[in-house]
This record gives sequence, structure tokens and C-alpha cells, in this order.
Amino acid sequence: MATPVLKHWRTTLERVEKFVSPLYFTDCNLRGRLFGDSCPVDALSSFLTPERLPYEEAIQQNFSPAQVGDSFGPTWWTCWFRVELTIPEAWVGQEVHLRWESDGEGLVWRDGEPVQGLTKEGEKTSYVLNERLGEGDPRSLTLYVEVACSGLLGAGKGSMIAAPDPEKMFQVSRAELAVFHQDVHKLLVVLELLLGMAKGLGEDNQRSFQALYTANQMVNVCDPAQPKTFSVAQALACQFFGQHGGESQHTLHAMGHCHIDTAWLWPFEETVRKCARSWVTAVQLMERNPEFIFVCSQAQQLLWVKSHYPGLYTRLQEFACCGQFVPVGGTWVEMDGNLPSGEAMVRQFLQGQNFFLQEFGKMCSEFWLPDTFGYSAQLPQIMLGCGIGRFLTQKLSWNLVNSFPHHTFFWEGLDGSRVLTHFPPGNSYGMQGSVEEVLKTVTNNRDKGRTNHSAFLFGFGDGGGGPTQTMLDRLKRLGNTDGLPRVQLSSPGRLFSALESTSGQLCTWVGELFLELHNGTYTSQAQIKKGNRECERILHDVELLSSLALARSAQFLYPAAQLQCLWRLLLLNQFHDVVPGSCIQLVAEDAMCHYKDIRSHGNKLLSTAAAALCAGEPGPEGLLVVNTLPWKRTEVLALPKPGGAHSLALVTVPSMGFAPAPAPTSLQPLVPQQPVFVVQEPDGSVTLDNGIIRVRLDPTGRLSSLVLVASGREAIAEGAVGNQFVLFDDVPLYWDAWDVMDYHLETRRPVLGQVRTLAVGTEGGLRGSAWFLLQLSPNSRLSQEVVLDVGCPYVRFHTEVHWHEAHKFLKVEFPARVQSPQATYEIQFGHLQRPTHYNTSWDWARFEVWTHRWMDLSEHGFGLALLNDCKYGASVHGNVLSLSLLRAPKAPDAFADMGRHEFTYALMPHKGSFQDAGVIRAAYTLNFPLLALPAPGPAPAAAWSAFSLSTPAVVLETVKQAEAPAESRTLLLRLYEAYGSHVDCWLHTSLLVQEAVLCDFLERRDPAGQLPLSDASLKLTFSPFQVRSLLLVLQTPSD
Repeated sequence: MATPVLKHWRTTLERVEKFVSPLYFTDCNLRGRLFGDSCPVDALSSFLTPERLPYEEAIQQNFSPAQVGDSFGPTWWTCWFRVELTIPEAWVGQEVHLRWESDGEGLVWRDGEPVQGLTKEGEKTSYVLNERLGEGDPRSLTLYVEVACSGLLGAGKGSMIAAPDPEKMFQVSRAELAVFHQDVHKLLVVLELLLGMAKGLGEDNQRSFQALYTANQMVNVCDPAQPKTFSVAQALACQFFGQHGGESQHTLHAMGHCHIDTAWLWPFEETVRKCARSWVTAVQLMERNPEFIFVCSQAQQLLWVKSHYPGLYTRLQEFACCGQFVPVGGTWVEMDGNLPSGEAMVRQFLQGQNFFLQEFGKMCSEFWLPDTFGYSAQLPQIMLGCGIGRFLTQKLSWNLVNSFPHHTFFWEGLDGSRVLTHFPPGNSYGMQGSVEEVLKTVTNNRDKGRTNHSAFLFGFGDGGGGPTQTMLDRLKRLGNTDGLPRVQLSSPGRLFSALESTSGQLCTWVGELFLELHNGTYTSQAQIKKGNRECERILHDVELLSSLALARSAQFLYPAAQLQCLWRLLLLNQFHDVVPGSCIQLVAEDAMCHYKDIRSHGNKLLSTAAAALCAGEPGPEGLLVVNTLPWKRTEVLALPKPGGAHSLALVTVPSMGFAPAPAPTSLQPLVPQQPVFVVQEPDGSVTLDNGIIRVRLDPTGRLSSLVLVASGREAIAEGAVGNQFVLFDDVPLYWDAWDVMDYHLETRRPVLGQVRTLAVGTEGGLRGSAWFLLQLSPNSRLSQEVVLDVGCPYVRFHTEVHWHEAHKFLKVEFPARVQSPQATYEIQFGHLQRPTHYNTSWDWARFEVWTHRWMDLSEHGFGLALLNDCKYGASVHGNVLSLSLLRAPKAPDAFADMGRHEFTYALMPHKGSFQDAGVIRAAYTLNFPLLALPAPGPAPAAAWSAFSLSTPAVVLETVKQAEAPAESRTLLLRLYEAYGSHVDCWLHTSLLVQEAVLCDFLERRDPAGQLPLSDASLKLTFSPFQVRSLLLVLQTPSD
């Protein structure tokens, strides 16, 4: 027996490391024996195409001889390889692999079906041809490998997030057959785990030394050239791992996971193939490991696979039935958590949950959003309304300033709704099953003592790839090992059930989950954001008009299928790397095409609905003026005239209804309000006054005064000017399109205009305006028309910018004569307050925040609101309201935001609170202009209103046809309380309603939700920021 020697920690550790190293001593160590005999493939031929062809079409092409090392490309092309091979007879009884290495992502096709993804970056470089080659198994095979000319994370030129290199070439560096030694693989797994325990537990831990000594002894007894010694080494490992932990051990719920960005550093079309490559590999793992559970989110991706890979999709459905493939999330895509409207967020769940129910037999019970850039305070209410009370994410671990204080907690939303929330304490959704990650999960957990369970999501992500057999083998081996937390292959349901069973001590976080990073995404890719806001409006208007047409005409067919397609396009663009603007140019171009389709088809549907509303009405041919908002409006509208010209008219349109356009002879009626006066002073300044507000612009176009006429109250801070454009240097630490750093505020440079550039535009009456030009820089310029309409409580700033900058940030500022420690910002279905000071690190981390249509700074009795029609980035520091307009990042899209932009913002001084002053309605009005729709026949001679509300505190947000086919003559209405108050509201309707019943956001009837109708009115009760949905069953009109 060998004499024991004194162990030196470092040399012993490195000895074991070298024994399993893929770099050192592979001629004699264990790693070098992982593969045995090898031979080249018989023949390799290839076909290169710029298109992503289906398999059946690709294999019909002309393939040319190829060899390992040949280059192919460029970026985004596809190279198909035909691989002809013969397995040597001598390999009978052994496991045979095709070893394939390429810097492009690959997919193996066998007998016409995809069978495995091959991705070097995802540690998938071999395909199992035979687990044990039998005497009767075929020796000759022909496979096809479809190789994308892009890597797991795209094709950035020089760095991951750089714009793609359009000329990048790719190659296959290995294509051979080899014998795989499973016994060597198993030894490597346990030796790596022992090494991980030795290093992770540290030199002052008894179990650490046991792990190291066991590994050392295994090296002593294991001769890599003598497989018969492997069993002795494996027995030592079994003895070590057979020592179990105690009852109090923390439990990790390990779930296979493969986060696939629906578009990011690669286009949407490539994501379709990423799903196939990743999920077919997961299917293989599920076949070989019955205890393995794989979770998968995003209905859109599943629909793509169903369309392009039906055989694979059938297998996924089969594994879903036995509980191994678990759909999660409940949404159409993993959307951005800040920018989509409240209704769009509801539709994410509505489309997603209905898809999961239809395709997999049940809805999701967990909301799964691991990688988005912050989470709206209305998400808990939206989740609960869609049948989900559990939430998983991890992105707040990216906070730059403050560490979030919990990993498992209750999250309480704006209205008081609460959901159980879990952040995997390992701060990742792409674990690989190492001991280091397992220990980190326990050490990091900020809710020790409150809960003893955590999620452990393993598998390559972002660009796909997913779990590997090695990851699974590690986790299965760890199981219940003394010195480590307990590891069990689990599911989201089991995890959350365990958390719920011990939730009595959990803390509650109230309000938004604000990510202290990536706040440049509120502004990047301004055209995408404008398209998002416009298309949300178009779909709202189409649904309302189509619903009114349905109610008034028995012949009208509600365009449900077309609207579903358009909504799904919009929801696709709300993915968390598209609407935030953190995507490559190809994706941005696709997104703009999607918006173009929504606008085009949406406008056609608007015209169709308008025609139906006019059918059978007496009156002259002309225009139908439609108000799609739930309150009466009197506004100045530009009506089209023959020859393409427009004329201004003051029109009054009832709530959610229409009115005939005024005849040309009455376009300038007697105005009950004061007309707009426009005066240009000798010094070049211009004053606009409509009797409600008085606007004074200095000779360069800046706002020198804004007075609320009735009280004489000045809104602009003394000695300051508003409408001040400012430029900042905008160079983040790394994430270019994502981040704007706090230090950008130190580089503020006001843009100074030239005197005498201000000119009068429209001279007054119904509308007054002034306009000016401003040179922002040698390369960029701005023109702006400042507009004031009769009777309007706000002044509009119609802005056009030609923007050609690099790493600059353009904002506009309004210093207010208001003092308040907090400002109010609109969010989905409501609003919230954020500090205007930097008292704490939590406060100054919010130096750049997001809003929707308005923000407001108020003191008692007076305030100033800043409205916008397509912007999201904002801030209020001290008394300065700032709206973020344009950025100029160069990665991952080198041309982001370059070119021409149009947008409008507006300023509204007000008496009293912003609620009572009508700021919320004003912001809606700015975003939902009155529609002047051509009437194909006679337009209705009288005004008509479908719905109205008894209180301005409630907004009727949505009117649409109910989803269920059996409910074809049923409308869904969604309303929310907008002020932050308890309120009773009467909903009045002129429609013929047969039945009214409350429902959830998925339109499932509330058994106790019947609403009595009284004189065509319904009474609804709201608590602050509550959202309510109801179904109205219509009577059939007589026509």
C-alpha cells in the first residue's frame, strides 16, 4: 500500500484540473479519451443561398463538393451541407457520434426531420448517430446540416453588440465520425463537480477537503488508457455523493430553459430557426431523460415552429401531455414591461393564453419575463385579470446602483393587486449546472429564513441553444449531496407551490419594479416608438368603429381575423428588444414594415366601418367626423377640400360617436369662445392668446411666458425660458442603444437659436401659430410650429428634426414656476409619482424615467403638464420638466435614429389638481385626433353617441367584439379608474343591449357579475386604478 503523503492544496487541485483539462496533457489525461477512434465522412458537399429555404426545397438544389476548412458566407446567408458517411464495422457495440464544429449555427436533418442543433458556442458539437451500434443497424447514412451564416449571438463586427459585419465569412472546422466513451464522460462530470466543491466550499471547509481528496484518489486509481480502472474511480465518487445533506437543506428547483430573443442581434426570420435548433435538442434530452422538464415561453415562437416544423411541433405537444414540456408566461412574446399600453399588455396575455389553451390544453399559471427592462406597477392587476398569480424574472439583478432587497416576495401593484414573485437568486436564466452556480444561488438568496426554495434555470439562452446532457448529468449527480443544497429536476408549478406553502413570512414590495439600467431604451429608435403609439391608436379606433357598425347593422361582419393578425404584429414588435430599440438594423426595418402593414390595413378597416355606419342614412355625401374617445369634444379640425387643400372648422362630436362634417359655407361659425389672437412684437417675439392661456415666444422660439389667463398665473419659472432644446454627450459604459448614464447630465449644452427666425404662421381666429428654424449642430436642424387652437387648454409644438449625430442626446426642457418633491407620470391604466430630488440612491437612480402620454408637476392649486404623442423618456428634476426626444447610439444599429423625425408635444398649465383640470383627457385628445372619414354615400345628418360616462374619473379604454365565436354579437368593454379614487360610475349607451355581465381580462364571465340595466345605463363601482371588463350582449338590429 502506498504511503500517504501530505497534501498541498494548490498542487492537488491543479493536478485534478490538468487530469480533466481540454487544453493540457490531452495525450495522457482523461479528457483526451472522451472520443476514441475516428474517421472522416465519406463525402461532403454544399449549397449556398441567401434565402432560408425549407428542407424539401433545399435538398433539391445542386450541391458542389466541399471540404473541412472551406469558407462560406456572407452574413445571414445559409449553407446547406450534404453529409454522406459510413460507420466502420469495427465500431459495433459502441456509441457513435458525428462530430461537427462550425462558427455558424447548425441544424441536423435526418430522414426529412430536424433532429439536433449544432452550436459550438452552445457546447453542442456532436450528434449521436447510435447510442450503441447494433449488428443490424445501417452503416451508410446521408444527413443534411443546415448552417446559418451567423453565430449564437449574431455577427457583430468586433464585439457582441456591434452592428453586424455584412461580409463575415464562416467555415466548418470539423466533420468526422467518432466513437464516444460514455464511461469517460461520466467520470469527467463527477471530477468537475468535486473540483467545483473543493473550490467553492473553500479551504476552511471540511467537505471541501473531502471532495478534493476524493478527486485526487480517483486520479490515483484511474488509468485513462485502461477503461477497466474506471469503475474503481466511479465507486469512490458514488461513496462521496452518497453522503446526503440534512432536512434543512435549501432546495433548488432545476428547470431546463432556453431564452430565445424573438429578435435582437439577428432578424425575426432567424429566430424561427433558432427555435427549431434549440427545441429539437430539448426533445432529444426529454427522450433520454424522462425526469427532465423543459420550460418554454412565447406563443409566437411556438406558432412559428408549428408552421415551419410541424413534426417537431407534434413532438412538443406530446411531451407537454406527459408534463416534460411546460409552456410558461402566458403572453404572445416576452414583451417590454414599460412602453406598451395597458390594453396592449392585456392583449399579450389574451392572445398568449388563448393560444396555450388551444394548442396545449391549458393556460399558463406563471408570468415569465426574465429579461425585460423594468416592470410596470399595473402588471400585477393585469396578471391576475388573466388568471396568473405567479411571476418570475431576474432582470433587476442588473441594477447599476441599488441591490434589490428580495428574491421571493409579494409584489403589490398600483391598485393593490398582489402576486407571488420570484427572482432566481443565481441572477441568471442560463445556468450550466456547476457547483459554483449552485452555491451562488444559496449565498445570494436575500430571503433566507423566509423561504427555502429557489429556481435554478439551466440552458444556454438569449441566442438559444438550451440545456445539454452534461448539464443534466451534473444536476442529477448533485441531487442530495452533503455540503450542497438539494437539487431536484422540477417544474414552475412545483417551485411556486413550495413557495406558496411557506409564504407567511414573505415581504411585500409596492409599486413599480424599476430597472436601474437600460433607461436609454425609453428613447432609442424613435421611429419604432412612434409606430408603436400610432398603431395602438389605430387598432383602438378600428375596434371601436367596427363594434359600432356591428351594433347598428345586422349585415356588418366584424373583421376579427384581420384584427387578430394586426394585433399579433403589434404585439410582436413589443418584444423587449424591438420597441425598446435595442436591436440591429434588419430588425428595425422589419418592425417598420409591420407598422406600415398595420397602418395600411387599419385604415382600410376604418373606411369599411365608416361606410357601414353611414349605410341607410339620409343626408348629403361628405365626411363623417368620428370621436373615438368617451367624452364629448369640441375641437378645431382640418377638413379636406377638393384638390387636396384643407380648411379649418370648429366641430363638436359626442362621446364615442360621430357627427356630420359642417358644410363648407359654415366652416367659420360663431365661436362661443374667444378667438385666437396672434401678435408679433417689434423685437420679433410672438404672443398667442386664446383667452384660456397666453403664450409668449422669444425671438428665437423659446417660451418666455405661459400664463393661465383666468388667474393671471405664470407657469414658467422666473428668469428662465421653456421650450429650451438641450444636447448632451451620450456615451454609455457599454450597452450603447440601451444605456444613458447619469454623467451625461454633466455635459448639458443649451442650443441657442438666432434672433429674428420666429415668424407668424396661422394668423388667428380658430387657430394661431408661429414657427421657427433651429440649427442644432453643423449636421442637424429642427423646425417647429407652435400652435394654439380656440378653446384648447394646451399649446402644441409640432416638431420636425433632421438628425445626423453620433452619441448625442436631444431633450427639451420646461422650467416651471412650481415647487414639489414629486412629479406624476402616466403609466398603463393610471399614473404614479416619482421624486424630483436626489435624496437617496434610489432617487437619483431614477434620473431618467419612462412615461406614456403625459407627466405633471403640481403644487397645491396649480401645475404644469407636459403631453406628448410618441415619446416615452422623461424626467423632472427640481422644477424642470424634461422630455427626451432623440438619441444617436451606434450599436447594435449603426444608423439608429438617423434621418427625419416628426413628433408633437404640448404644454398645459392648469388650476387645481391635474385630475380636476382635465390633463388626462387632454393627453388622450392629443393622441386620438378626431377622424374625418369619407362617407361613400350620404353621411348621417345627425350626431350620434354610443357610450358616455357619468364621471371623468373613469375612462372607457376599449370597445371590441368579444373573442369567443359564440359571442359574435357581444361587445367587450374595458374601463379603468384614472384619478386614483373610489368612485361610482354610470355607463350610458344608446345601443340595444340584451345582457350585461362582468368578466375577467380573458373575457371569462364572472358567475356573480350580472349587471342590471336601468334606462340603458349600468352602474359600475371602482377602487383606485381598478380596471374592469364587461360583456354587452347586443340585440339584433332591425336594419
